[in-house]
Amino acid sequence: MKPDIPERCFEVARRVVKLCQALDAKPGVSRVLANQLLRSGTSIGANVEEAQVSQSKADFISKYSIACKEARETHYWLRLIAVSEIMPKTRLKELTTECNEIIAILASIILKMRKESQQTP
Repeated sequence: MKPDIPERCFEVARRVVKLCQALDAKPGVSRVLANQLLRSGTSIGANVEEAQVSQSKADFISKYSIACKEARETHYWLRLIAVSEIMPKTRLKELTTECNEIIAILASIILKMRKESQQTP
């Protein structure tokens, strides 16, 4: 069984940090992309963690929506790094797949919460 979403997002952040350390060792474009990836990849979990203590359903939805956007951005940077051959696609495949799964989970949670909010008077 896979860990819960906050733990999965934390694990993605950990893996992104490690990947960015490797990218940062290379000069030029790799460093710029590493900075972008680091920001978005660590923001996913930070927003999910903030949502755990949200003040309302609207706040929860907002935090999860931001996390979903950051996951999509992270997925973008991973794809770009792979197709630019800065890192081998094989090294990025699992992390890219995990980002896709997290996007789907977050989107599903957001949709469910929005429906619940609309049903609540």
